[in-house]
Amino acid sequence: MAEPRHLTARKLWDETGAVSWSGPGSGTPDRTERAKALDRAIELQIVPRLVLANIWRCRDLAQPATVPAVSADVIELGDRLLSRDDVAALEYVRAKLAAKMPLDDLYIELLAPTARYLGDLWDIDACDFAAVTLGLYRLHRILRELDSSFVGEAQLEPNGLPVLLVPTPGEQHMFGLALAAEFFRRAGWNVWSSTLISRNELGAMVRDEWFAVIGFSLSCESRLEALAAAIQLARRESCNRRIGVLVGGRTFAEHPDLVARVGADAMAADARQAPQQAQSLVAALAQRN
Repeated sequence: MAEPRHLTARKLWDETGAVSWSGPGSGTPDRTERAKALDRAIELQIVPRLVLANIWRCRDLAQPATVPAVSADVIELGDRLLSRDDVAALEYVRAKLAAKMPLDDLYIELLAPTARYLGDLWDIDACDFAAVTLGLYRLHRILRELDSSFVGEAQLEPNGLPVLLVPTPGEQHMFGLALAAEFFRRAGWNVWSSTLISRNELGAMVRDEWFAVIGFSLSCESRLEALAAAIQLARRESCNRRIGVLVGGRTFAEHPDLVARVGADAMAADARQAPQQAQSLVAALAQRN
């Protein structure tokens, strides 16, 4: 199967060289230096541009914003991610694993809520955008550090079905999508993903490649119309006339009734449920006339 014209999330990680956490005992000095160089590029070039664009703030600014209650573990990991010490957050995660915390629970109960927590801190102006962006970047690096162990736990035969995971156009919260990709890989799916995608790119992808399911993530209700339009486009342009559409993210976890409104087939409450929901969706679609 030919690779799409744009980079997949995994290929982007591989080409930047950020495949290992920099720090004592984490790899060769050359790889560490490349990771540090990437950090500097993100901090000095990418983050300032994102700050100017102010692209994350999607809440209704007329309403008072609050941070939902979170566990002490989430606060601790969040604080470490926001610090200047790149190794501190990874050490905390490794300590949890050493204490026999299952990887599934680590992903769903610690990493995912920590990503949401950092976004909430930005929403209430408790933390500046640059710090939150770098914190989430460090969280993605932790996920990349763990992915081989996580996927290696798989005990299922690969089903070989291709799934495309993309954010809603304009969506900037990507960590939940990255988590979902890990669960799909472990469940044996052939995962295609793109972190930023335009309508034209989406149309080209589903025309050129056959996907059993396309999964969209959404964290902000203000982009519901954009998601509905993207789903309509995917169904119209897909070379699989029975493509299944799965949605996930904070918006649908809080308001499941919105699934039908955007024209999706099903939703996943979290990344762990996503492959199961997708498999059930494929089976249901196969039984339709």
